[in-house]
Amino acid sequence: MAFGLARRELRPRVPLRPGEGDRSHLTSLEGLAALSLDALSSVAYGPEAIVLVLITAGTSAVNATLPVTLVIAGLLAVLVVSYGQVIAVHPDGGGAYAVAKKDLGPRTSYLAAASLVVDYVLTVAVSLAAGAASLASAFPSLGSHLLELCLVGLALLTAVNLRGVAESARVLMLPTALFVVAILGIVVLGLVRSHPAAIVGTAQPAHATEALGVLLLLRAFASGCSALTGVEAIANGVPAFREPRVRRAQRTELMLGALLGLMLVGLAVLIRRDHVAPRGGVTVLAQLTADAYGTGWPYYATNLVVTLALALAANTSFGGLPVLMSLLAKDHRLPHLFGLRTERPVYRWGVAALALLAALLLIAVDADTHRMIPLFAIGVFIGFTISQIGLVRHWARERPPGWLRRAVLNGVGALLTSVAGVVLLASKFLEGAWVVVVAIPLLMLLFARIQRYYTTVAREVGLGEVPPPLRRVTDSLVIVPVGQVSKVTQRALSAARALGHEVVAVAVHGDPANARALRESWDRWEPGVPLDVIDSPQRSLVQPLVDYVRRAAESGRQIVVLIPEVEPRHRRYQILQNQRGLLLAAALRARTDVVVCVVPYRLSL
Repeated sequence: MAFGLARRELRPRVPLRPGEGDRSHLTSLEGLAALSLDALSSVAYGPEAIVLVLITAGTSAVNATLPVTLVIAGLLAVLVVSYGQVIAVHPDGGGAYAVAKKDLGPRTSYLAAASLVVDYVLTVAVSLAAGAASLASAFPSLGSHLLELCLVGLALLTAVNLRGVAESARVLMLPTALFVVAILGIVVLGLVRSHPAAIVGTAQPAHATEALGVLLLLRAFASGCSALTGVEAIANGVPAFREPRVRRAQRTELMLGALLGLMLVGLAVLIRRDHVAPRGGVTVLAQLTADAYGTGWPYYATNLVVTLALALAANTSFGGLPVLMSLLAKDHRLPHLFGLRTERPVYRWGVAALALLAALLLIAVDADTHRMIPLFAIGVFIGFTISQIGLVRHWARERPPGWLRRAVLNGVGALLTSVAGVVLLASKFLEGAWVVVVAIPLLMLLFARIQRYYTTVAREVGLGEVPPPLRRVTDSLVIVPVGQVSKVTQRALSAARALGHEVVAVAVHGDPANARALRESWDRWEPGVPLDVIDSPQRSLVQPLVDYVRRAAESGRQIVVLIPEVEPRHRRYQILQNQRGLLLAAALRARTDVVVCVVPYRLSL
């Protein structure tokens, strides 16, 4: 036994590369930080959204905040259970998109994917804009630099996520923990205190302009459901978790639901008990913070933590959207490069695309949160509804034990989320929600056109078909463009002679003296390869070579063009090299059907 153990210990261990092993994937706590901060930080604006709707019926109507929040908490419980089921049924991620693709057909999957893309981009933009606005309220001198603050924050988040989702999670764990502790502290101390510790902001007269009826309550419910955005991100990002991925992701979803529900209900109880109404210059959460902590350093520290959490909530999209885009790429609905991962592993093109879209949106609205809020949450409600309906279809078709109970649960969830989505869209349509109504169909059209292109390409190149037998090539010509006699030329000609039956070197010169000097150097060298010199009075390099290759290809021979290219060791020197070889390669690929190869000659610097 000891001998066997010693032998095992003597075996060499192969070191893991970056991205291999579990350290580059998420634990449950890291997943909570990386994928849930968007949902958790929504308590900063979800309860306030309810209050702002109810206050239109007078200050007494604010008491309805608690029952509305309880209904939202019930819906949250349904969604948490539902997305736990989605994680189990679709462990490769994708959330509502994966459900729709399997159970509801391609068109519905287009809708799910488009709505999630819109939601993720808006999550980044709204989170950064809200964080910048919160910071500017504490430091008024920053008020004229909101866009710059947002773009700097976006650049930092992008850089962190390009290093890997696990690295971003570790960066976010402390801010997430501080935010949860701060909000739970507000709830606990607020419930313990019988009177507010302090009052902040300026009083605003509340004039009742509507009656407290079913329609107003529905609007309050729909607005408050903005606190549920981000609940789906864990189901979309299951591949980012460590093994066993399904169990860890489900555990993370449960932790998210418990924390979010506790914070929402706790804040709603305080709003009802203390009759908290909107005041000038402060948010509802800031009022509750002052009620619990007073206006000393804990008040300012909590506001800074909330600001940081709102800004970092954008990271949820960086964890979810690149995975979704990789799934779309695998289904041929986005360019295939979005399915490529680096060694970290990171879907770098997905991260870059998300950053670019969010930056364009922030610039378009000048980082104004209020201009984006009407667009916010509509996309995610579409995803919620689709995932619930898809699960109903799944249970009805598979009929596992307890399927009816699960189908009823998902059906109720689909009804509630669809009602919330319709009410929110109707109430916010003229305030900007119409942009989502336009953007989502355009994205669906984009997905369909890309898939049609890939289908056409696959048919044209004969993917999945048995090609005809290979034709034996008995005669080929390798053309090597040269400028002068050098080691670069020698390397290219050596490679060319290994490839083809006949090799010819071609030089283009506009100066007869230079052409004569090259011919003399060639004769002294005697490489055993003929040299053709093309006279180009216009000193054009690319077009004369393209014409030469075209004439050679008319003979019906197999033509290969071997282009020597000098490559420096360090990228900073790349710009110092002339790019004529790359330009020639691009021109030949665009204008001829010959084989084009580049032979690199690597420098030592």
